[in-house]
Amino acid sequence: MTDAPVAVVTGASRGAGLGIATALLRCGWQVYVTGRTITDPGDGRIAVPVDHRDDAQVEALFARVQRDAGALHLLVNNAAAIDDQLTGAKPFWDKPLHLVDVLDVGLRSAYVASWYAAPLLVRGGHGLIAFTSSPGAVCYMHGPAYGAQKAGVDKLAADMAVDFAGTGVATASIWMGILLTEKFRRAFDGHPDALARTAEHAETPEFTGYVIDALYRDPELPDLSGRTHIGAELAARYDITDEGGRWPPSHREAFGAPRVPHPAVIR
Repeated sequence: MTDAPVAVVTGASRGAGLGIATALLRCGWQVYVTGRTITDPGDGRIAVPVDHRDDAQVEALFARVQRDAGALHLLVNNAAAIDDQLTGAKPFWDKPLHLVDVLDVGLRSAYVASWYAAPLLVRGGHGLIAFTSSPGAVCYMHGPAYGAQKAGVDKLAADMAVDFAGTGVATASIWMGILLTEKFRRAFDGHPDALARTAEHAETPEFTGYVIDALYRDPELPDLSGRTHIGAELAARYDITDEGGRWPPSHREAFGAPRVPHPAVIR
């Protein structure tokens, strides 16, 4: 058992997931992180190797959280099968077929993790499921597989909020901006000025973690549930700046606005 709030961050061996987990840890969370090849980072995070293609491994993850921590307050669905060949100008039929795996590890896996997490979250009376997403949900970005996955997790957040109504559990999909991951930074090796210019319009991976922490603690969280939020706009709401005191910009005008679900509910 623990007095600290308990979070699970999927797909946290690198990139956005690693940054989100790091920020949550700094904010006082007990953080379980998953990845296929993840190892103990030695900084307080609890690393659990999980292949999110395997439902049994996901079930075992949440059984462990229940056994060890006795509670769950936050699930961040970030795991996604993103291949380097996803980007590029080729049409989807000239790209490898396995790029569609993002609909398995990315969309289906988010549903499965949420399914196993839900009873734990409801039991606690206050919780949040956050999905990492992007404007690719509404504009053409990296092709139809990527776009369908992002649109799908936005819809999961919207529809799961309907089922969670009255339980104290909220959902949110968060559009991240350009991420200053280690891989992204390496692409600018030898060009520090170009990196600095790009960074003015980008976000560190930790930025979204601080935003999620603030969202969880927001007393108006129930009113924000089920919506897709632009991370930079939530940060402005909570007065959160990024590395060096920067205010990452919202890319709403460039890439589009999140879709607003219709209020109709058909059981």
